This record gives sequence, C-alpha cells and structure tokens, in this order.
Amino acid sequence: MKISFDGILHERQAAYLINLLPPSEKVLAEMEAFAAEHNVPISDQETAIFLEITARSANAERVLEVGLAIGYGAIHFLRGMNDNGTVTAIEPNEERIAQTEKYFLQAGLMPRLQIEKGFALDVLPRLEKNSFDLVYLDAVKEEYSAYLDLSLPLLKTGGLVLADNVLWGGQVAGEIREERYQSSTIALREFNQKFINHPQLRSLILPLGDGLGYGVKIC
Repeated sequence: MKISFDGILHERQAAYLINLLPPSEKVLAEMEAFAAEHNVPISDQETAIFLEITARSANAERVLEVGLAIGYGAIHFLRGMNDNGTVTAIEPNEERIAQTEKYFLQAGLMPRLQIEKGFALDVLPRLEKNSFDLVYLDAVKEEYSAYLDLSLPLLKTGGLVLADNVLWGGQVAGEIREERYQSSTIALREFNQKFINHPQLRSLILPLGDGLGYGVKIC
C-alpha cells in the first residue's frame, strides 16, 4: 500500500518513519494487498494506526464511519475499543460490503460491526442523535461538508470528528494536477475552511497520511 509520509517530510525523514512502522498482522496485510491489487481506497497505514490510538485514548464505545470500503479503518477502530465497542459503517457498494464481511469473519469481529447499506446522505438523517463518540469521514470528497452537517447532531458533546484525505495529495494547497480532481479539490478546500472555523468544533488539520482533519465537538 502507498505510504504518504514522503509527501510531507524530507526523503530521509520519510524513509526513517516508514521503516519504524510495524508489520501488519495477517488480516490487515491481506486487506492491504487486496486494496493495492484492486485499486480500493483505504487509509494509509500510519493513519489507520492513528485511528486505533484515537479510539483507545478516547475510550470510544460507538464509532460512526462514513465510507466503509473493505473495513480497513473499521478494524483499526475496533482494535482500539473495548469488547463492547461497536462500529456503525455506511457503505453503498455490495461487493465491498461482502469483502468486508469476509475479513471481519476471519478476524472474529463481525458481531461488532453494523453495516448501513446505502448512500451516506440518505442514511445519516436516519441515525440516532447524540449517540456516537467518534465520527470518521472517508467517502465522497464533494460531500464532506454535507456529511459534517448531518453527522454533528449524531455526535455527543466532547466527541471526535476525523476526516481523511483532506490534503488530497497536496492539491488543496497547490495546483490541481488533473481535471478529474478539480471538483473534489475545490470541495475539500471549502470543507477545510468550514471544519477549522466551525462554531461547534475545536479542530485542526494533521499532516498525517493524506491529511487528517481532527476536531472535538465543544457544544
């Protein structure tokens, strides 16, 4: 899988940090290989480990993930949660759901994953308000701003909002390299401004992986 430290740091620093990363365990290594072979977007390894650390340090019991893919992030969340912890994940793609279920059965974590099949903008309004400790945004970039609006009422005060890919390969801070990235890059630039200045959040952008938004709901 692609490690993106090298998009942020000098080459020597990037190589050093990459070499420090622990080898992935069996199921995670299989997921990384599958994602690379089938071009499935999953978090960078360092970002996924940060998700696990965050869930553990926040004592999260209920996580909402907007964009499941094949469950790579969800597994890391559950690795950082106690045995009662659960992840509710929104995903419209049946093939990716089936692949996720295969990995979660293999890992013995299927009972702790609730999959809401559908598009996030349709599913989010149906979920229970003030019921989640952490929300993770990792789906359609053009919809991030709407995800934030719809997910904040679902998050407890003091809960965390994380958003992946907010630097978008460096394009949010520089030149848009290809026409196909124009709408997503513009949307992420607008989202980042909204995220940092949102009156309900105290937040920042971490130069981790492909950029990770990290905020706490203060009211």
